[in-house]
Amino acid sequence: MRAAVLLLILLPPMVAQDLCKDSKDGFKVRLSIKTALGDKAYEWNKSEMFLFRSTLAFAMRRANQSNQDTNYDTANILVCNDTQRVSFVFVVTSPDDPTQLIPREQVEQAVKLSKHRINNVFLLSDMTLEFVGIPPTLAAPIVYDTPPWLIVFGVVIGAVAVGIMALLMSTVSKTRRAKDKAAGFAGEDAGIVKENGTTLSSLGGVYNQAFSNDDRFTQL
Repeated sequence: MRAAVLLLILLPPMVAQDLCKDSKDGFKVRLSIKTALGDKAYEWNKSEMFLFRSTLAFAMRRANQSNQDTNYDTANILVCNDTQRVSFVFVVTSPDDPTQLIPREQVEQAVKLSKHRINNVFLLSDMTLEFVGIPPTLAAPIVYDTPPWLIVFGVVIGAVAVGIMALLMSTVSKTRRAKDKAAGFAGEDAGIVKENGTTLSSLGGVYNQAFSNDDRFTQL
């Protein structure tokens, strides 16, 4: 009688270990706690493993919110092949039938849905908390109201427009200075007086009529 009771007590853990080790629906997990946290790294122990199993149960519940009758618990997260370097394999069993494993695809979708929550619980990232076979969840791309290429194009066009305006203003300024200079030369030429074939400039003096009369009387 005692042997039968003992067998019933030990049978579920033995079955669970067999389900975990021999299953193709399991995932290997690697944690690089020391790499991520350095001197602040915590020790991986049974309490941390319980936290991991609880987190995975949460992820499975979250992924199956549409089915209110399915309630995952830590008992549904089986762990095996754990090592001192903090790596292990886990599988997920059905809440309705502990001998039935949840397909790998469903577990993968649940992990992807809650990966950032799992990372935050253990203060790790996709690089230091790795689910082998499940690619890291990429952050959603940033969507800008205005495309960056349009901003760059506007800046370039603005710079070109400023350069053209500066060139036009410089050309107009040079043209005006040339016209003003030409007008000054024309004014100086207008001030020249001619007398007896001799050119006199207004800048050289004032024409004296007395000298002209003296010349006339001298000739007589």
